[in-house]
Amino acid sequence: MSPGRGLEPTPSQTIGPFFHDALLERDPTGLVPPEHPGAVRISGVIYDGAGDPVPDAMVEVWQADAAGRYGSEGFSGFGRSGTDEHGRFSFTTVKPGPVPGPDGTPQAPHVNVSVFARGLLRQVTTRLYFPDEEEANAADPVLTSVEDAGLRETLISHDEGGGSYGFDVRLQGDGQTAFFEFGE
Repeated sequence: MSPGRGLEPTPSQTIGPFFHDALLERDPTGLVPPEHPGAVRISGVIYDGAGDPVPDAMVEVWQADAAGRYGSEGFSGFGRSGTDEHGRFSFTTVKPGPVPGPDGTPQAPHVNVSVFARGLLRQVTTRLYFPDEEEANAADPVLTSVEDAGLRETLISHDEGGGSYGFDVRLQGDGQTAFFEFGE
């Protein structure tokens, strides 16, 4: 058979995931200790398109400190969590302060969230905003760029009381979380 005739490309495939074996050998879920003043807990579940929990995903967060500074002394702002058999992840961190956007416009306190999971050739990236920041959220240039109110609502965490916030991520299907493409 001559090249290019009768041959069809095969679909791309992911291999793994190997997150639990290769990238989660230490526990980077505690950005601050639980007893840290102002410590909050962020937890949630990763769901696939069928609405089933994803037990082998990895979630990464990156955020500013309480004063709105990234990578400040004593606070890296980076965390990583694998999901358990029920698709759950969690972090202990501080609520970030507002940060300036590229044009100097203040952004509401938020946490950048990336999810790596089977079936994804690249991670998906979203943001977690806080429900008690209504005024800042209403002026945030990234959050307000999501025109559909229902989709925008997927970016707002839920106050679970006692300094805990819930944030589920739906990779596709009904209630899919809003994801962003940031520069290549």
